[in-house]
Amino acid sequence: MALEERQQLGRNPNWMSRLPAELLDIPLWNLAIPGSHDSMSFCLDVSSPVLRSEPCLLRVIDRLFPCWTRPCISRWATTQQSVLSDQCDLGIRFLDLRIARKPTGVGELLFAHGIYTLTTVKEALYELAAWLDAHPKEIVIISCSHFESLTDIDHVHLVEFIITFFGNKLCSSQETPTLRSCWSRCQQLVVSYDDQQMVLQHPELWKGIPYWYADSPDPKKVIAYLEEQKHRGRPAGFYVSGLNLTEDVPYVLLHPFQNMRKMTMRSLSLLLRWASEQRPGLRASGGVNVLCCDFVGASHFCSLVISLNYISFCR
Repeated sequence: MALEERQQLGRNPNWMSRLPAELLDIPLWNLAIPGSHDSMSFCLDVSSPVLRSEPCLLRVIDRLFPCWTRPCISRWATTQQSVLSDQCDLGIRFLDLRIARKPTGVGELLFAHGIYTLTTVKEALYELAAWLDAHPKEIVIISCSHFESLTDIDHVHLVEFIITFFGNKLCSSQETPTLRSCWSRCQQLVVSYDDQQMVLQHPELWKGIPYWYADSPDPKKVIAYLEEQKHRGRPAGFYVSGLNLTEDVPYVLLHPFQNMRKMTMRSLSLLLRWASEQRPGLRASGGVNVLCCDFVGASHFCSLVISLNYISFCR
């Protein structure tokens, strides 16, 4: 299928398997890869408490007026609208998974962004595994991070589950993964785990992947930050350029009838224009690797990032 046709359809379930042969033997961190920021935020639970890591004042207000705080947090913390398999069908190959346990310490591990999710970690990984089985030549990177209220035992159990459940699909951090090398070993999953102790104990895990994050609601400031980081030089290995905006309390107070989607859509054309000017790989100055965005199904973001690989190859 031609690149133009894929862009019109907005779906790219097998884009890695269709890359030019010249790109099959370069490290995955020299490809342009679409990613979703806060990938599990599509299923936030408005009945759940606010995270302990949130500001004290917000937690106090939540105890007094939960019917107001939690819907408000959900409006601003929801950054995706599609389940994981649909995100992967769009072309997403980097998933930002922020893992948490509720303060009670009872029940399954969840995800969180301001508040907790309805979907458990195991349910999400089961869904991802089924998608990988259906697309044997696609490789996905998952970034496990934050670990709100997890204990050492929680980490041990979670890592054991990941290693046992995915088995030979895991790409070891001792290797330099390329598409061809992953295909030859039937490897489909890179697991970044942002806990040094676990990474040191398990060669199947990769260290936390750097995420360039501007922490601003202004798209011009986001772009300026990313340009500044580029001039400093890209990290070795995998890294993420975040095209996502961030609201702060003053912004929310000044825009009471907006939400994260409205803020994102208003700025998306500027952010995507910057993305379209980037090039992957070491040959490009400040070459991009993973680009993460909010509401990945609301634009041609995935097709645009994938197309950077073709532009780079044709030059």
